Amino acid sequence: MHFSKRWLGILLLCAYSFSYSQKRPFLQQVKVDGGLISGTDTAQLKVFKGVPFAAPPIGNLRWKAPQAVIPWKGVKACTAYSASPMQGKPAPFNCWTEEYLIPSAPIGEDCLYLNVWTGAKSAQEKRPVFVWIYGGGLMSGGSACPIYDGAAMAAQGVVFVSINYRVGVFGYLAHPALTAESAQHASGNYGLMDQIAALQWVQKNIAAFGGDPNQVTIAGQSAGAMSVCALVASPLTKGLFRGAIAESGGNFTNTNATLAVAEEKGVKMQAALGASTLEEMRKVPADVLLKQNMFASGIVVDGYTLPQPMVNIFEAGLQQPVNVMTGWNEDDAVFFGPYKTADQFTVDIERQFEHDADQLLRFYPAANDDDAKASQKALSRDRTFGIQNFTWGNIQSSQLANPIYMYRFMRKPPADSPASDFGSFHTAEVPYALGNLRFVQRPFTEVDHRLSASMLAYWVSFVKTGDPNTGELPHWPAYQPTTESTLLLNEHIVPVAMPQAEALRFLYEKTRVK
Repeated sequence: MHFSKRWLGILLLCAYSFSYSQKRPFLQQVKVDGGLISGTDTAQLKVFKGVPFAAPPIGNLRWKAPQAVIPWKGVKACTAYSASPMQGKPAPFNCWTEEYLIPSAPIGEDCLYLNVWTGAKSAQEKRPVFVWIYGGGLMSGGSACPIYDGAAMAAQGVVFVSINYRVGVFGYLAHPALTAESAQHASGNYGLMDQIAALQWVQKNIAAFGGDPNQVTIAGQSAGAMSVCALVASPLTKGLFRGAIAESGGNFTNTNATLAVAEEKGVKMQAALGASTLEEMRKVPADVLLKQNMFASGIVVDGYTLPQPMVNIFEAGLQQPVNVMTGWNEDDAVFFGPYKTADQFTVDIERQFEHDADQLLRFYPAANDDDAKASQKALSRDRTFGIQNFTWGNIQSSQLANPIYMYRFMRKPPADSPASDFGSFHTAEVPYALGNLRFVQRPFTEVDHRLSASMLAYWVSFVKTGDPNTGELPHWPAYQPTTESTLLLNEHIVPVAMPQAEALRFLYEKTRVK
């Protein structure tokens, strides 16, 4: 057969191109929504930081649902964290040293970016995916926090994704004008919608990183766990994930604002700003708006992302049917004093609980000032976190076929001095579970590193299979109302009946908003 020189050249070019594509390293460039991106190599992993998953929510996009990514030309270098969401400058306080906080800069409204760690060698590997949602009271936080690094989990065969979302009045402001301009007649939950947009991005793009969109687990701590609870409750998240991990947080006491109440706060903020219109509010400089954070509504029962209070959704069995891991820390109090005396504490309980005060004081005694101090810490822990996760366990285990696994983190991270000893404090478990003790400046021992390795193995197993049990670690039984089994995570890992279960049941019934 005779070939012209022109056709011979084309065939040689095609052969060269095919050969080059076969030799080109996987993930040298990745096609995602918006265009091509590149990342960095670290050990056996590829890391992509600052990947846009939505348009910058600035200008006329402030207080709107996240919009589609703006395409770019060429290859976007995703080698550094993006700006953290708009918030006050982070400063260490109490037990939360700098390792638990975002870097002080950059911070800004242009924050809708995510980060990916993967050890996959081909797009066909279909590794399970873990999506991390940070805490911070829905007022602060960001994915650039050191203890949220994804390398340790990615090294165990999981594609690790961490996401940003708007906080404070930038992420959680409702207003009648915002509701009116919305096609869904809702406003307020912009931060929650950011999380949903990030999960939708994962569904469309994670296969390019060797991840499996059908094996996504969402996880978060504190406000991140509250967000996980809301995502499980929302009808908008169907099919976006199959598992959920909620560390120290939930939404089962019906304290989320209604849309009408949240809108009133927005109107008050408008008055405080002296703005006549929504257009004027959107032109207010971000640093000026930041000073109005007292008008942030938090997660709102807006009729769209959340059609009902979350506890109602769960009690009706309308939540997403996913496997769950949840728990809290032994010293999860967010109260650090000053502490009331025994007499003061008793009077306060009698005022709050009236004829139920004697019963509550049986669970949280105040025989002396030392008792009262311990009870105030325990009551803060249980009212803020314990009853949330405990209630989740009871509702899910009695209602769904999907198992729920409960834990109690008991380990007290080593302290440098008595002044830095906050026990097993709020957030203390995160670097253990994510395998990130190396980022925390504390005198950890072999006990801590062994516990961290065990927790990482449990978390990774849950992400991979929906069951935390590995066959090598102490068995973690699923929670059942009849056994109330929970796993104590400490120097020794043991399953036990839920500590303080009677107190938690009593407290939930007496404090839930009907």
